Amino acid sequence: MPHNDDTLGNFYPDEKMAVFIDGANLYGAAKTLGFDVDYRLLLEWITEQSRLVRAFYYTALFEDQEYSPVRPLVDWLDYNGYTMVTKPVKEYTDQHGRRKTKGNMDIELAIDVMELADRVDHIILFSGDGDFRRLVEAVQRKGTRVTVVSTIDTQPPMIADELRRQADYFIDLADLAEMVRRQQHDDIERTAAE
Repeated sequence: MPHNDDTLGNFYPDEKMAVFIDGANLYGAAKTLGFDVDYRLLLEWITEQSRLVRAFYYTALFEDQEYSPVRPLVDWLDYNGYTMVTKPVKEYTDQHGRRKTKGNMDIELAIDVMELADRVDHIILFSGDGDFRRLVEAVQRKGTRVTVVSTIDTQPPMIADELRRQADYFIDLADLAEMVRRQQHDDIERTAAE
């Protein structure tokens, strides 16, 4: 049963929209819900809602690996309507001598949102990261509406409560699943997502 039936209809056909996808966050939410996202279907759903200006996808990549499992997906997205924003994963040693990796894309996403906020009417943010609450608030002060897509259908919920409260609209990814679920026959995206 949908969480907010009316929320899926809070788009206007003539409004300009920009989409910002926190790749790791969306991947984690979809996996937890038990499906893989078909990014072709996702882009079709988005373009049916309004006039898409740009769809950004953010992810960190391991540059020194011979084969990166996310590289085929990044390449496919780059050729099929998404603007890719990537950076190398940084490796470091913590104070206990353990090797760690860091690949946070929050700053890149926030800068792009602020740069486009004056040029669009509506932003869709695919992330549940509570760190984006202040970003959403800043964009709303510019008069731009913000829809956040994540999920509360997991334990614990994948969306931070403060982000959900700040958003103008919330769409649960579980409610979009049937529209954007990747079918098993799509070899390119299946290989890329694994």
